[in-house]
This record gives sequence, C-alpha cells and structure tokens, in this order.
Amino acid sequence: MSKQQVHRTRQIIKSFEAKALKKRSPTAKFADKLTTFFGSFWFLALNLFIFLFWILANQGIIAGVPIFDPFPYILLITFVSLEAIVLTIVVLMSQNRQSQISTLRDELQLQVELITEKELSKALHLLKIILEKHEIKYTDKELEEMLQTVDTSYIERKLEQQLNPKTKSVPQKVVKKVEKTLTSK
Repeated sequence: MSKQQVHRTRQIIKSFEAKALKKRSPTAKFADKLTTFFGSFWFLALNLFIFLFWILANQGIIAGVPIFDPFPYILLITFVSLEAIVLTIVVLMSQNRQSQISTLRDELQLQVELITEKELSKALHLLKIILEKHEIKYTDKELEEMLQTVDTSYIERKLEQQLNPKTKSVPQKVVKKVEKTLTSK
C-alpha cells in the first residue's frame, strides 16, 4: 500500500471516529466528560483533600468544625461506596460507547482488508498471465494457493463455531467415543 493510500485510510478512520463522536447523545458526552475528569490528577487530589479533611475534622483536630461522623466514619464509608458506584457506572458507559466505536472500526478495517486481498489476488493473477504469455515456466505451489479465492463465509462460520461451541448431547458423545475406539484398533 502506498503512503498516499495509508494516509487516506487513516483519514477515513479518523473521520469515522470524529463522526461517531459527534453522534453521541448528550448523556454519552456528559459521561465522557465525567470519565475524563475522574481519570485526572485533580480528581484524585480532590478526593484526598476531602478524605483528609473529613478524618481530621471528625478527630476534633480542626477547630470550629463539630464532629459529625465519629470513628469508624460510617458516613464517609457510605459516601465512598456511593462514589464508587457512580464512578463505575459512568466509566462503564464510556467504555461501552468506546467498544461500539471499536467494533465499527474493526468492521471497517476488515472490509478494507478484504478489498486489499482481492486487489492482491488480481495482481498475482495478472502476473501469472504475463508469465504464461511470455512462455516463462514458473511453478510455485504457494502462488497457486494464493490465486484461490478466499471463502470468507467459511472462515466466518468456523470463527462462530469457535466462539459459540455447541455442547454435544450424551448420545453424540457416546457415538464419538465408540468411533474413536473403533478407529484406534
């Protein structure tokens, strides 16, 4: 693939992602902004400050602040638990959206690869014709295999079988064991 083709493919993928980002719902945009903030140093610093203040205030170390959650800090534990739930949900929302974009990008890449495979097969076929026309004898088993059309539906079925293995019934398992025993004798 030439540099221009690679650059064009990258532009397509970038524009594809940009389009997907623009199509996000307001909720998804908000979740992404929250995820960005939650993953920042400032969020960590804010949490550490709040926890430190909470503990010091409830130890009676900070003058003028009444003790509102004595040790074992039940309110703090509740607050942290609720924060963890909210953080988890928001991050999962962003990850789900990213996963959808990634799936679409993978599908796009697969389509580009299939087109590339067809183009390469065509080029190999043309090279073979040129060799034959000039009466150049060239035999290569690997080349002959490369000239065969790739059966993508077969590959897809095999992948699906590997991803979703069907459990065999008890009679099928017994028949398989009997066949295996008979063939080993």
